[in-house]
Amino acid sequence: MNTIDLIVLHFEEVRRRSIKLWTAIPEEKMDWRPDSEAMSCKEMIRHVLEAEFLYHHILLKQMNESSEESKNPYESKTFTTVTEELEFAKPYRAEFLTFIKSLNETDLTNIKIDRSDVGYIRELGDMLLRIAYHESVHTGQLLDYLRTAEVDRPLIWD
Repeated sequence: MNTIDLIVLHFEEVRRRSIKLWTAIPEEKMDWRPDSEAMSCKEMIRHVLEAEFLYHHILLKQMNESSEESKNPYESKTFTTVTEELEFAKPYRAEFLTFIKSLNETDLTNIKIDRSDVGYIRELGDMLLRIAYHESVHTGQLLDYLRTAEVDRPLIWD
């Protein structure tokens, strides 16, 4: 297994665990939030899926693979159910994983992603791991949400 394969596996495992958690949230708890300033459960799920789409397009633009501004398909879409949200995200997720699989190992260190607008410049490999980490952080937050809301939590460490 090479580095690219490991990165793809990492993304797949992070998402598998997220889905296990997201689908365990009762419908009546989707709007629950621990306080008025926090995201609700459904807002956090949407945030994770939308962020992956946006990060992918940032990477494409930085690598000069896309010169046009991409339209965010999530902006005009209302959250309905986790299943429908995942179905909607499926083609964007597939494009993102295909993009990762198209990379070679030298790209991971030789391509720099300039996010000076938010205070950093990172190697592509680092950036990819940050994207997966972002989803992982929100998985932890949602587990805490469920604990606080006294909802049974799925075992994601299988």
